[in-house]
Amino acid sequence: MTRVVLVTGASGFIGSHLATALVDGGYDVRAMTRHPDRYTGAGAPVAGDVGDPVSLRGALRGVDAAYYLVHSLDCDDFAARDAQAARNFAAAAANAGLERIVYLGGLGPDDAQLSEHLRSRREVERLLMAGAVPVTALRAAVVIGHGSIAWEITRQLVEQLPALVTPRWVKTRTQPIALPDAIRYLVGVLEVPQARGRVFEIGGPEVLRYVDMLQRAARVHGRPVPNVTVPLLTPRLSSAWLALVTDVDIPTARNLVDSLTTEVVIHDHSIEQIVPGPTIGYDEAVRLALLERSAAT
Repeated sequence: MTRVVLVTGASGFIGSHLATALVDGGYDVRAMTRHPDRYTGAGAPVAGDVGDPVSLRGALRGVDAAYYLVHSLDCDDFAARDAQAARNFAAAAANAGLERIVYLGGLGPDDAQLSEHLRSRREVERLLMAGAVPVTALRAAVVIGHGSIAWEITRQLVEQLPALVTPRWVKTRTQPIALPDAIRYLVGVLEVPQARGRVFEIGGPEVLRYVDMLQRAARVHGRPVPNVTVPLLTPRLSSAWLALVTDVDIPTARNLVDSLTTEVVIHDHSIEQIVPGPTIGYDEAVRLALLERSAAT
């Protein structure tokens, strides 16, 4: 049985909730962070940096399995950085004799013309799976929860604008997933033998356009917001627009906008055989995210 689990990115949005869930499940959790002295979340902090192979030796010592949740968005060379980090981690995990790596990547068909962001997520998945340690990869679209960059953009647009003047990518279809469901799947695949070496698509019960997500979030928030789509608002202009009306920085906004033009919908439902159970609808996911934000402020 897997007992000692390393969570990379433990101070991040997904990692912090996952570490808590694993501790609650009785696992001995090592929370990998570059600043262990500042870590206040669940699990025991351990120093480690995926960009520093030497630091990974100590972080992975005595570990049975690891969650790989590291990725970059806020720099121009994020794809090269993430690829090298994945190589470092796969090699260190093999040297440490890990039983399993669980990776959370991005949803999107393999044969589609993916954005650079989604291509990078897929490349990290490939590099991890090319290593000696078996990998279970989960692919998700937008995760709805307090602290998610994509969700925070949605919330801020709804709260701050009297009307939504949106670019044409708001008509793209996606399949968002509630944070509790994403965590349930991540924990659920950890010790299932049939999940070793496989890729699963995860999502909520509804396929929505981004404009539907905005308008329904507004209704849940008690703020019906009209929408005016501007077809000629280019990706570069719309990323600058996002940076202007939300607190996301321009490099992150640009990389996110590039991904929002790709339809990300589940086509493979095999995860339901591994981790059965109903998923949370979008409106309820929004309510939960708003409640968590209220509790945190």
